[in-house]
Amino acid sequence: MANLLVTGGAGFIGGNFVHYWADKHPDDGMVVLDCLTYAGNRSTIAGIDQAELVVGDIRDTQLVEKLLREHNISTVVHFAAESHVDRSISGPDAFVDTNILGTNSLLKAARAVWLDEGSGTPHRFHHISTDEVYGSLGPEDPAFSETTPYQPNSPYSASKASSDHLVRAYHHTFGLEVTTSNCSNNYGPYQYPEKLIPLFLLNALHGRNLPIYGDGMNVRDWLHVEDHCRGIEACLSTGRPGETYNIGGGEELPNMAVIDRICTEVDRAMAEIDGLAARYPDAPAAKGGSTFELKTFVEDRKGHDRRYAIDETKARDELGYVPQHDFEHGLATTLRWYLEREDWWRPLLKG
Repeated sequence: MANLLVTGGAGFIGGNFVHYWADKHPDDGMVVLDCLTYAGNRSTIAGIDQAELVVGDIRDTQLVEKLLREHNISTVVHFAAESHVDRSISGPDAFVDTNILGTNSLLKAARAVWLDEGSGTPHRFHHISTDEVYGSLGPEDPAFSETTPYQPNSPYSASKASSDHLVRAYHHTFGLEVTTSNCSNNYGPYQYPEKLIPLFLLNALHGRNLPIYGDGMNVRDWLHVEDHCRGIEACLSTGRPGETYNIGGGEELPNMAVIDRICTEVDRAMAEIDGLAARYPDAPAAKGGSTFELKTFVEDRKGHDRRYAIDETKARDELGYVPQHDFEHGLATTLRWYLEREDWWRPLLKG
């Protein structure tokens, strides 16, 4: 039995990890530390008895030390972060505060309890990062590997790059047992509706425009969140301390292809699910039209990276990581989840 501290565990990826870990490791204890900002939601982890939610800030070093001691925590899984690029452009300070200062606070607490107090406790600090730290790829460039130089282009990615460096430094300077994973674009249940897939789905259901940045041909590698959780589990179980692992979904697609698939799936759902048109009468597909009518091109985002792609060879070879969700099926099941869980997302639209 192990005890985990999961930071940001009421958010999208962290919440899915809590569900995944509870299912795969039912004897382990979990403490979820979350500020419950706009993207954190109690209902995401409601009903998971082995997960104790503590509402608090990762920048509160004394609180983190207290949790590590009192719950005999041996593993920190660090998800907590400001993560929306658009928000980082309009307000960078929050990203510096949470992603850099917050990560440093966690590392200080882990060092104090696990190393300085001489407990000798076997431990692991796992840090979740992003492929955005590597910058932007050209059409023919090889995919990001763990040795790709960092070239962050947004305040968000710069703050994550900084936190990655801090994690590495605490390993090499102080001997903290750490691993880092850099993931590609996640999708799946419980994602706050500011990101592309849930935003466009809910806009489509309510007959609102689907705002497409630039020409819509920015390319991303799409990773189902359950596969991401599987990759993190592999890092924790067999990852070498001090190492970084890239976790991807193997589904490199332009945004336009993703948007077209969303439109197709919404139109299909309207035709196949009884009563759906009555629930969402403003959707074009509920009135004999098509979701494709809502596509609208808008001015491109500042500093918009053109292409991301993940080379996950190291994770495959060392950890045995293999994604199990193909994008077409994963997207279809994700959209159906949102249709079935209006009770989860409807309150968020009122906030």
